[in-house]
Amino acid sequence: MENKSLDILEQYWGYKAFRPLQQDIINAVLQGRDTLALMPTGGGKSICFQVPALQLAGICIVVSPLIALMKDQVQSLRKKGIEAVAIFSGMSHREVDMTLDNCVYGRIKFLYLAPERLYSDLVKERIRYMKVSLFAIDEAHCISQWGYDFRPAYLELAKLREIHPNTPFLALTATATPRVVEDIQDKLSFVGGRVFKKSFRRENLAYIILAEEDKMARMLRMIHKIGGSGVIYVRNRRETQEVAQYLINHGIPADFYHAGLDPVTRSQKQDSWMENRVRVIVATNAFGMGIDKPDVRFVLHLDIPDSLEAYYQEAGRAGRDGKKAFPVLMYQQADREKLWENFIANFPPIPFIQQVYHHLGNYFQIAYGAGKGLFFDFDVVDFCKRYKMDVLPTLSALKFLERDGWIAVSESVFIPSRFKFEIEYQELYKFQVQSAKYDPIIKLILRTTGGVFDFYITLNEYELAKKLRISYDMVVSMLQGLQQLEIASYLPKTDAPQLEFLQARVDYKHLFIDTSFIAERKRIKEQQIKAIYAYLDTKDCRSVALQTYFGEEEETFCGSCDLCLMRQHRDDIHNTLQEEIKTALLAGEKDVKTLVDELTLGDDDTKLHVIRLLMDKEQIVLRDGLYYWNSDF
Repeated sequence: MENKSLDILEQYWGYKAFRPLQQDIINAVLQGRDTLALMPTGGGKSICFQVPALQLAGICIVVSPLIALMKDQVQSLRKKGIEAVAIFSGMSHREVDMTLDNCVYGRIKFLYLAPERLYSDLVKERIRYMKVSLFAIDEAHCISQWGYDFRPAYLELAKLREIHPNTPFLALTATATPRVVEDIQDKLSFVGGRVFKKSFRRENLAYIILAEEDKMARMLRMIHKIGGSGVIYVRNRRETQEVAQYLINHGIPADFYHAGLDPVTRSQKQDSWMENRVRVIVATNAFGMGIDKPDVRFVLHLDIPDSLEAYYQEAGRAGRDGKKAFPVLMYQQADREKLWENFIANFPPIPFIQQVYHHLGNYFQIAYGAGKGLFFDFDVVDFCKRYKMDVLPTLSALKFLERDGWIAVSESVFIPSRFKFEIEYQELYKFQVQSAKYDPIIKLILRTTGGVFDFYITLNEYELAKKLRISYDMVVSMLQGLQQLEIASYLPKTDAPQLEFLQARVDYKHLFIDTSFIAERKRIKEQQIKAIYAYLDTKDCRSVALQTYFGEEEETFCGSCDLCLMRQHRDDIHNTLQEEIKTALLAGEKDVKTLVDELTLGDDDTKLHVIRLLMDKEQIVLRDGLYYWNSDF
């Protein structure tokens, strides 16, 4: 069995040996046992289900919330000659139907699903007719309300157990506390399951926490000192561009990355960084999933992450080649306060949640008693603007509505297409006269929008196509043509999130909201915020603090984090001072001022501290205001 696994590993991936724990996890899966694998970021989790699935008869169903990662893995498997498909939001009913048919009757080995798809009766019914060899659950911590990224759609995974009761589950995650480990197994109804856990310590990572008022200047010094390739994480999209431009202005090849960029641009930016044409990528937390760049020498957080789980995962993208690397977090007191403010905003009052639901019905023009099963493209930014609501509490309200089974939302934020004319009106008119092809679409844009010469306006390509009575692809082609001719700038939309009404619309006064669940989630999130604060304030060792949080007993300090290095420096100074004090007092007794003045290291407080320590040990004694070295030592 092990030889077969190794043969597959070498045939398709070119490796002659597995990484730690991979073989053990694969063997457990091949034995048909439910398995939970806790492996740090970059530990090779996908190998753990892909290799055994290729040995087993039937199809492996992989559930993941990360659409970009699903697409990447499907593409990667196909390049290896392995049949793989994915179903995610934005696909038409016909596309889904055909894909599922291929999984039932074709030679597909891997079907990737977003968890929201399990709400669909069509998907569940077709899975019933598939010969499923394995269910692989990626980002398994999402199933637990104790996890840092709880997603209600993951609770639907239990229905897979009902459809194929004898098919094993392999749950995979990089971060889980002991409570989450138990919860994952419970929610997935593990039978005789096994848990494989790799140590959370990364020996080559030197964790550094800096309370810093001038982050930009410190960032530059750090980048120059450490050298090599790196990632800088910031909280919002605006900061990605500002920080990247700051680095470029100071001679550092940099670029920015966030979820609002179109897929082609995102891929280009990622490739430039992977191939070291760009040294530093400045990104939101949308960057990093599935990226395995070995030579990342630093990961810098310019804002405090929402949880230690998120921090550990993002910091762990450094040093995958096993060489020394530096996860650095810089913060100010204002950042700590902002983190708490965001926490409060994440738990809006019940009337606000009811109001969001009411506005959703009006936004999509759903009649009372209707709407069940309807899908819509959802622009949450436009929705918030229309009803004058803040985005953060609105997103939280949507999650709670999803948890209670009223709606399902596939992605967090949708940014629509944007468009702007780059030439003056007179020049545009001349262009229209000369180009009959583009004249209709230009007239329509001018007639239906304002300010298009001054700033970007949002466009709906489907609406343009409908009004012009041409295809969507033709509209996109013309908009792209206007950009190529430098007549306009056209920024295509990101992948549109889907919002589905799972129940018929009710009056918001009759809307059931699980208040006890919200209270419990708030308590859990408060614990996670306090854990981040405790990590910032710890005085012992960063690595030990992280391991303790994840339930791993560890007493040995790492020796490389900022706290360990400061402690070592302090110990070195103390040892040298003790020798200086001994030499000075053996030469003759001295009063405290004379003794302190003769010592060469440290400030006066440090010198006095060491003197007191030696007095406590009775290595020096004080008589009549003079210090003597105790000759017994």
